[in-house]
Order: sequence, then C-alpha cells, then structure tokens
Amino acid sequence: MFTLAHISDPHLAGWAVDNPLALVSKRITGFLSWRLKRVKVHRPEVLDLVVADVQAAKPDHIAVTGDLTNISLFGEFAAAATWLRRLGPPQTVTVVPGNHDAYVGLPWEKSTGLWRDNMTGLMPGEALSPGTPERAVTGADDFPFVRQRGPIALIGTSTAVPTLPFSAAGELGQKQLQRLADILERLGAASLCRVLLIHHPPFVEGGGRRKSLRDHNALREVLRQKGVELILHGHTHVACLDRVATPDGIAPVFGVPSASALPWHRKDSAGYNLYRIERAGDSWNIKVELKTLAKDAKAVVPAGQMLLTVP
Repeated sequence: MFTLAHISDPHLAGWAVDNPLALVSKRITGFLSWRLKRVKVHRPEVLDLVVADVQAAKPDHIAVTGDLTNISLFGEFAAAATWLRRLGPPQTVTVVPGNHDAYVGLPWEKSTGLWRDNMTGLMPGEALSPGTPERAVTGADDFPFVRQRGPIALIGTSTAVPTLPFSAAGELGQKQLQRLADILERLGAASLCRVLLIHHPPFVEGGGRRKSLRDHNALREVLRQKGVELILHGHTHVACLDRVATPDGIAPVFGVPSASALPWHRKDSAGYNLYRIERAGDSWNIKVELKTLAKDAKAVVPAGQMLLTVP
C-alpha cells in the first residue's frame, strides 16, 4: 500500500516588500488583497498544525499543488524553498506551481526554479525505466514531469501563467497537453497508477473563465482518450470531489482547502487528504482520509473517509 498526502495553497505568510517598485505591476492588487483581507485568513500557526499532522501520518510521499507564494516576490520563492525542505526530503515531496506563483513573468532560476529539487523526474520523451536517472525541471518546457514511486506515477503539470490584474486563470497549452497524452499512454501501458498533479481543476471554477483552466475541455479530452486513475488539484480553497471520463469509466478528482486558512466567506477551513492506494486485480483501491482544522483552530481532526475502486 502506498500512502500519498495532498496539501495545497499554503500562501506562506511572513513576507515583506523590500522594493516598493516591485508593486508597480499586477502585484499591487495582490498586495492590497493580502493587507486588507488574506493576512487575517492565512495563518502560519494553522499551517504548522497541518504540517505536523501530515508528518505524524508518515506518508510515503507528499504532493503540494501550488500557490506557495502570494504575489511572486523573489523573497517568497526563497522562503518557500526553505519551507519545502522542512516539509520533507525532496525525493518524498513533489510540488507544482499555481497562479499566485506566476503573478508576473520572472526568470525561472530566481523563482519557481528554486524548487527544482522537488520537481525532478523523467521528462517528456525520456524512457520510463527504473534505470533512467531523474533530473530537475529547467523551465516551463519541461512540464509535465514524472516521478515514479513504487506502483505510483506522479505526473507534475504547470498551469501557472502570468495573467492580467483580477484574473486567476491558468493554462496548460498545446505542447504540454500533447506531452501529457504521450506520458499517460506510456504510463498506462506500464500498468502504473497515474496520479495527475495540477493546480487548476479540469472544470470551469466558480469564478468562471476569470479563475478557471482555460483549456479544461482539451485536458478532459486527453484524459478521456488516454486515461488516468487520480487527479489532485488546489486553487478553489474548498474540499471537493468530482469525476472525469476515462477509457475505462471514471476517475476521481479531489481538491483540498488552503493548508493555512481559517474559515472565511464560502471557503473551507484548512485541511488535507491522505490517499492509501493499492492494487486490487485489474483495479486500484483508493482509501481517502479527509482531515480538517478543528472548530477551535487548535488541532487537525478527521473529517471523514471513503473507499474508491478505480479501474
């Protein structure tokens, strides 16, 4: 049995604007949103509780589906790299970027590239064999990447693209979709459990196109043709379960709340999911354990569980 923990959208606190000129961009809207609202919601003490509970569960691997930063300041990326090392060894923690990690266009090596140790794997076109060494993602053209861990294949994608102010949309793009189709086909032929990591869900989100994955229809068509066993996303800040069509039936799509959030508006309190995955003949049994912040915000407690069988 393989145990995978899934957290998302930590929106790490404790950052500062060292250069006010950096706000002369879309960042100004995010800065004002943080100062007026989000700083009261995304609390470091809440994130510490979630991280402690994840580590106590001793999962085989941890997936982080984006939005580690708030307005993509260089200092935020460096702080996030430190936080990822505290979460666990790079070989057991995988991260993909979110829209807040691409607020503006930035040099890869000074931004998301600082997380390269958590984005190693086989790149598009490379042989899927145990002897093939992993290498780090070197830029947007290296997505998707694949990290094989036992019978599980974690497929890391990037929907993080700079957008106009007041937009939180994402996009995979045609090249990444084509690579994903090839990767899914090869991993399926290898009889691995394919777990797709993506920040934006493969549907129109509640905010409409302004907040959604622009090419969600194209992604679902790839999944319908090539198949997938499990999809994990963030972005919505709510706990949710959806489904997508595959050649063999349907596959579950799980979203989790922000890992640092107190309850606000229509968003959920902080939480995360544990997926215990094992083969059962021609199917995969996935036991899902949901965890959430207690009402007194002083502990993380069970919120329910379910057992899914995915062909």
